[in-house]
This record gives sequence, C-alpha cells and structure tokens, in this order.
Amino acid sequence: MGLAKLNQLYREVVLDHSQHPHHKGKLPEANGELELRNPTCGDVISVQVQINDNKIEKLYFEGSGCTISQASASMMTTALTGQPVEHARELITDFSNLIMGKEISEEAEDELGDAAVIGTVAEFPTRIKCAALSWHALDELLEKKEAEKNG
Repeated sequence: MGLAKLNQLYREVVLDHSQHPHHKGKLPEANGELELRNPTCGDVISVQVQINDNKIEKLYFEGSGCTISQASASMMTTALTGQPVEHARELITDFSNLIMGKEISEEAEDELGDAAVIGTVAEFPTRIKCAALSWHALDELLEKKEAEKNG
C-alpha cells in the first residue's frame, strides 16, 4: 500500500474511533478501574474492566483528550474485550512495541485490528504518550488485579 493511501487509512480509522468511540462510558459492573493522566497534552483516561474467570468480559473507558488518545482507547477496548488476561497483556506489549517503531508478528498485528494502524504514531514521538495512555492504564490495572489475586 502506498504511503498516501496508508496515511489516508490512518486518518479515517483514527477519526472514526475518535468521533464514534467503542465502549466509552461508565461500566457499572466493573471490578477494576484505574485513571491515568498525560500532563504533556492534558489527556485523562479512566479504564474500567470486568474480569471473570481470568478473562476480560467487558472493557470501557471514560475521559477526555486529544483525538489520538481517544481513538487509541476505543481501539484498545475493541481489541482486548473477550481476551484472557495473560493474552491481553501480551497484546499490550505488542502495541507498545509497535508504537515505539519495533516490528511485531503479523498475527499480533491482526489481533490488534484497528489499533495496529495507529502504530505509525512512532513517527511522531510527542504523540506516543497519547496513543499509549489507555493501554498503560489497563496494563497497570491488570498487574494490580493479579497482585491482589496472588495475595
């Protein structure tokens, strides 16, 4: 795919997720929640999760911020809902690697879905924190939940 078409696809996917976010709102039956802020650009994201039998049953977010942070959070909820916690954490690592400009497997790219498109943010270092905010929040939350479970 040519660079111009890739840039157009990126813009369309990011704008669609930003304007019509998936799983945005309060998750009343959440059994875990964590809020993170990006002081650089003012993004605030609260990630709420319902985990049952070590699987992410539901994943929502609330907050405000730039187009990239909102779109990335929407993409994350779509990609990780229904995933076993351990696999979700692997995909979070894959996403982090992708936005840092590192190669990931084709399989991981497929599983990330629309979130893989946002990987081009690696070309804009000041936007990496925006794209990563919700993913970092979920990773911290899952780590916290694992620590609570293990006592």
